[in-house]
Amino acid sequence: MNDLRSSIEVQTLGLTMIFGNGADSIELFKDLDLVIRRGERVAIVGSSGAGKSTLLNILGTLEKPTGGKVLYGGEDVFLWGERELANFRNRNIGFVFQFHCLLPEFNALENVMMPGLISGLSRAEAKSSAVELLDRLGLSARLKHRVGELSGGEQQRVAVARALLLRPRLFLADEPSGNLDSRTGRTLHELLVSLNETLGLTMVIVTHNQELASMMHRVLRLRDSHLIEERDRPEVCSTSSI
Repeated sequence: MNDLRSSIEVQTLGLTMIFGNGADSIELFKDLDLVIRRGERVAIVGSSGAGKSTLLNILGTLEKPTGGKVLYGGEDVFLWGERELANFRNRNIGFVFQFHCLLPEFNALENVMMPGLISGLSRAEAKSSAVELLDRLGLSARLKHRVGELSGGEQQRVAVARALLLRPRLFLADEPSGNLDSRTGRTLHELLVSLNETLGLTMVIVTHNQELASMMHRVLRLRDSHLIEERDRPEVCSTSSI
């Protein structure tokens, strides 16, 4: 039992999300039981408005569900105080969104260093880690370039490096290639798979891109308030739970 629990990165029990009250309320999902194991690549797909991004935000502790639990290490993190939750999120979860959200007044290196400086790393430590990551992502020649001087693909790679600076246990991405052309998007998809395989990084990715979804270990479809398993690779996910 302990071995099984130790292999789980994040788990939800009875997760429910409802917006509004009474007759005007909208139920995005209800009683979702989800298990994400360490080292998995999982895609969440579904129609626009199905609640995919909201589910991702809840897994990342950015939004609180109406009901149910989100467990990390067997603990329901939404029972924690705001400061404890924020510290956990900053240290353990990396985020990448469709739009890179980089700070335009800073260069690539400074953008990647930012989470480290905020978390208390020395400038030297943050810089060393940022340079290493940018080099790994093929951006060693672009360290001093400001955001506006980078291509769309380069901007997203900088955003990925920023998300990985503090070596998170879980990487969450919401339409990471949604704003890129097909060729640049394919390069980003291959990069994400490589990071998963070389770093053992657990990934949950919301996407409409079928190519990216096909590169995941599992594909879960959010439809009619429920998660449906569309594809499962047994060698990666050995549980019968979603």
